[in-house]
Amino acid sequence: MKRIDLDTWEEILVALTRNKTRSLLTAFGIFWGIFMLIALMGGAKGMKDLLSQGFEGFATNSGFMFANPTEKAYKGFQQGRTWNLENKDIERVRKSVPEVDIITANNTQWGVNINYEEHTFSGTLKGLFPEYKAIEDPKICMGRYLNEFDVRENRKVCVIGYRIYETLFPEKGNPCGKFIEINGIYYRIIGVSSAVGTQSIQGLPETSVSIPFTTLQMNYNMGQRIELLSYTVKKGYSVSEVEKKIEQVIKKAHMIHPDDSQAVMNMNAEAIFSMVDNLFKGIRVLSWLVGLGCLLASAIGVSNIMMVTVKERTTEIGIRRAIGARPGDILQQILSESIVLTGISGMLGILFAVFVLSVVEQGTSTPLSPTHFQIGFWEAIGTCVLVGVLGLLAGLAPAYRAMAIKPIDAIRDE
Repeated sequence: MKRIDLDTWEEILVALTRNKTRSLLTAFGIFWGIFMLIALMGGAKGMKDLLSQGFEGFATNSGFMFANPTEKAYKGFQQGRTWNLENKDIERVRKSVPEVDIITANNTQWGVNINYEEHTFSGTLKGLFPEYKAIEDPKICMGRYLNEFDVRENRKVCVIGYRIYETLFPEKGNPCGKFIEINGIYYRIIGVSSAVGTQSIQGLPETSVSIPFTTLQMNYNMGQRIELLSYTVKKGYSVSEVEKKIEQVIKKAHMIHPDDSQAVMNMNAEAIFSMVDNLFKGIRVLSWLVGLGCLLASAIGVSNIMMVTVKERTTEIGIRRAIGARPGDILQQILSESIVLTGISGMLGILFAVFVLSVVEQGTSTPLSPTHFQIGFWEAIGTCVLVGVLGLLAGLAPAYRAMAIKPIDAIRDE
């Protein structure tokens, strides 16, 4: 197509403003289609961020196991017997199941009162080993995390969640080295965790205090009892197959029937992550299908409107052909009108969608859990190219119809 000069631009504007109502309706259709496509793309991206925050920091190859009353009688033990995991189970699994990469334990005290001077917070007290950070990233923003010496020497030290830090230390200073009181016991703060999430194992990270596992067992007279066994598997293995081997080792050590499906309860984080990932893919595909459907409907609307416009301008086109206009000139004019109409309304749709997504992003983001609703640069470029292609395709049929108009037919029509 040859370059469009100023006279041609004037003709295009005159043609588009000849029937303002029709042009506005057509422009709104393209505007809405582009807006829906961008909004759905950005919305899917933001929804993924929001849902991912619930599992933020979790190892995707992790599994969890806890004890439950038995379902079957076995070796003299009655049905419904209660039992507990114990410290020795960590070493048993480590020696018997080589597919396990990291294995550790969790104990929890719920609803504890955490006090510092006149400030109080009701949260969760967790007993953890240093290895647990490989399963749930604590994201230490001040100080350090628990280490082997803390566990070995039963130190009364702790890592506090960020909401606890904000409540107990509103002046926002570094709390490391200060002491907080929990159920009459004082613990020295060694670190602050900035981890957030709507899902967590035995308490949300921002409302929890983590202390050495052995310290919690000793302070609350728990003996050797473990409430939750946590582990990750090595590369090349799935949690589903490894958890069965771990379960066999645990059942054998605690005299539980091999076919008892209730005594050992499992949670497979790998399966949950896989399900959520498939959900994200489905949402993204759905957003593209709905958005492209809106655009396709808009493009058909533009083509139909241009068809009507060409029919109404039969006499004008015939006269132009009679005074020397070539078929290529008519083709260029109709295609230019279609591209300009879709281009202007499409760009306005993109700008409005970006504005709406920006407002939504600011309303849902926090410093610790940012969400991103805006589309990427290349996605925006691709959308612009798509708008141009749609304008071209929408104008093809009307343009060829206009080219087929003969001067004599136009005169007869008049």
